[in-house]
Formats: sequence, C-alpha cells, structure tokens
Amino acid sequence: MMNVLVIGDSCKDVFVYGDITRISPEAPIPVFVPTHEEVNDGMARNVSNNIESLEMTIHTITNDNGIVKRRYVDNRSGQMVLRVDEHDHCLRIKTKILQGIVNNKFTYYGLGGDVKDIDAIIISDYCKGFLHEEDIKHICKHNKNVFVDTKKKLGRWIKDADFIKINELEYQKNHDVLSDEEFKDKLIVTLGGKGCRYKDKVYSVQEVPVKDVSGAGDTFLAGLVRGYLDTKDITKGIELAQRCTTIVVQKHGVATVELKELQDG
Repeated sequence: MMNVLVIGDSCKDVFVYGDITRISPEAPIPVFVPTHEEVNDGMARNVSNNIESLEMTIHTITNDNGIVKRRYVDNRSGQMVLRVDEHDHCLRIKTKILQGIVNNKFTYYGLGGDVKDIDAIIISDYCKGFLHEEDIKHICKHNKNVFVDTKKKLGRWIKDADFIKINELEYQKNHDVLSDEEFKDKLIVTLGGKGCRYKDKVYSVQEVPVKDVSGAGDTFLAGLVRGYLDTKDITKGIELAQRCTTIVVQKHGVATVELKELQDG
C-alpha cells in the first residue's frame, strides 16, 4: 500500500446549521436559530482523511492546539451566513521533528518510520504558524515527490518542490515568482468550476450541482497524489483529482471521497 506523509496545520471544522425566518428588529441582520451541528477535521487533517479514504497509508504531523473554524449555515438555502475563526494560530513544528524528516527518520507522538518508505509528502500549509518558509524549503530539498499547497507569499524557497497546487487568485498574486520557466512543470493551478491548468493546458471539469466547496481543495490534493502514485503521470493525477472534487462538492460540509465512489462512477 502507498505511504503518504502529510505535514501542516490543522483545525476543527464546525458547521452550525440553523433556520433563518426573520430579520432582527435591532439591526438589518438575519436572526439565526441553531438546530444542529457537525464537527470534522479540517485543513491538513482533512487532507489526511481524504488520503486514507482513497486507501493509502497515512502519517500526519500537525499542530495539537485548537484552531476552530465555525461556520453558520442556513438550513433552507444551504448558504453560509457567517464564519468565526477561533485561536487562529499554532506553534511552530518542533525542530527535532523537522530534523528527523530531513534526515530520513520521522517521529511524532511516539509514532514514526523511515522517510525512505514514504511514497509522497504533502505539505498542507494554511499559514497558521506550524511551518515557516525555511521549514518547507528544507523538506522539499531533502525529499522526493513533495506536493506543496501553501497560503504563503511564494519565493525562491519553493523551487525544490516537485509539484505546487495553487488556485488562480494565489497564482496571480505570486506571478512574479511563478512566471519563471523552472516552475512550468511544477504548477497545477485550480480554476474552481472551470477545472485546472497545467503547462498552459486547461483540464475542464464536469458541471455538477454544488452543495459545499469547503475542503474541496484538500480533496483535490489527495486525489492528485493518489493518481500520480498510481501512474507516475501528473496529468492522470489531475484527472483523478478532478473526479474526486466533482464528487465531494455535491456533499454537505467538509467531506471525503472513497475509492469505491470513483470505481462506481
């Protein structure tokens, strides 16, 4: 079975569902009456959950303090009306753990293994403090098959990543760096409902009814890695990633895609 190591910051995704039937008499805002809530792993741990659901062996190195993203969703329309982020920062990865990854041994809460046995490393960096630029640089430089998804402003420190998953808005913000020819084979630019772009080719995606895009980028990343490891062809990885994303956006909340769903489709 494929072995994947995910490194990055995590949170709890809380979805509070409720009814909105009137406007407040005190201010022009809706009155939200909660009915129920759902709690899921978010950010890097959502990537890990998607990796596991695609039947790969997962190892996760992440923060242990409580970042919470709380979303308030209207039952009738399915629309999110408010998001509240709590404790929106975490401690940096421990130096000992980082050195272990660089030196081909990793440990985390007593668990670990040989990095040489890892088929791919995913850096899922939401820029909450767990990974600094130099941390990502060292991981990319000393390991193979490193997939990076980061919210940081990019620089030359990212050049040793094997693949960089980035959305169109982030690409435009980092165009001064990413326009360099050496990044051409590394960049997978997601375009939302239009699909994604790789090496100037747009890979379109099937149009489906969208219920929730929360965590869809994490699902895309997991599918990309699974497809690439299956075929050693990044375009095949893109195709599988888009199939995964097409399924997951039709689900409520932060969800995953199982391999069986892809086979049935």
